[in-house]
Amino acid sequence: MELFPSKIAKAVFIAASMLKSGQSTLDMFSQKENTNDLMRQAQKFLYTNGNNLPPTAIDLDKMLLKDLLFNQSPAKDVALASVSMRPIPFPPVLEKLSLTDANYGSVRRFYIETPEDNAIPITLQQSMISESPPEKVFRLKGSDHSPFFSKPQALHKLLVEITKIK
Repeated sequence: MELFPSKIAKAVFIAASMLKSGQSTLDMFSQKENTNDLMRQAQKFLYTNGNNLPPTAIDLDKMLLKDLLFNQSPAKDVALASVSMRPIPFPPVLEKLSLTDANYGSVRRFYIETPEDNAIPITLQQSMISESPPEKVFRLKGSDHSPFFSKPQALHKLLVEITKIK
């Protein structure tokens, strides 16, 4: 959105971090009022450059994946996703974004709340929404962090609705 705003008609944030300029993903997750014990329990830091250097990636405990990411999703989808998951590179989590009104701010933004999300709790989603309001907010009732599994038809319907907004 910052680099190619003219190529993006609408940005849709679904179970996502919607950061402000100067903020990193770690900053967003570190907000005291939005502490997430399940996320902390599930995280396993990987130190491929040595234990005396910063972590290189975050892996998620496979035993906690269902509760964290797929708490409303069908078991067959959870099984598929669990074997497909890979560690999350850590350096981008630390990167503070530099966003401008002229670029990032010119793109129409929409947010789809996922109220049963244990990875990005609804309180954290609403905090991001209030700090950087999108054009419109939708709520996907009964959805976890993976609405494409937990509520695929309802998600499709919302995405179609967003495409029709003039």
